[in-house]
Amino acid sequence: MSIKVFKGRVVVKGKVSSEALVSKGGFNTLASYQHSLMFGDKKGKCSDQNNADIYKKEMAHKVLCLPQTIGSTTGGLVLYCAACMDRQPAALLFSKEIDSLAAAGAILADVWTTQSMPTIDNLGDEFLSYVQTGDKITVDEDGTVTVER
Repeated sequence: MSIKVFKGRVVVKGKVSSEALVSKGGFNTLASYQHSLMFGDKKGKCSDQNNADIYKKEMAHKVLCLPQTIGSTTGGLVLYCAACMDRQPAALLFSKEIDSLAAAGAILADVWTTQSMPTIDNLGDEFLSYVQTGDKITVDEDGTVTVER
């Protein structure tokens, strides 16, 4: 077993352990969640055909590891709605600085729902290069992220 630890900035505090789902490219929140939110896919399968890393993979309750979000200004509302429907990621981990829309969605979900979605940014390029889909991720409240494979 291999273990590597990273430290980032806490956007939404929380502690969680789950399986990693890794997107090396920008994450289009609306395109990724569109089918799940509109057509009742409870597993939250990624519907963004332009994201080959995670297309058709289950996002709900996985630790979503990505560089940043891209696309629609509705991204924050989409994250909030996913949490309202219990289809949110277990955590959001950003290698780069989080954008204001994704931060707003994560914070709204934390304040207005009972779902937990710890969010950490500024984990660095090494984090995104190292982590692989299927790795076990543990997120601590202080922004420490442990990757096990």
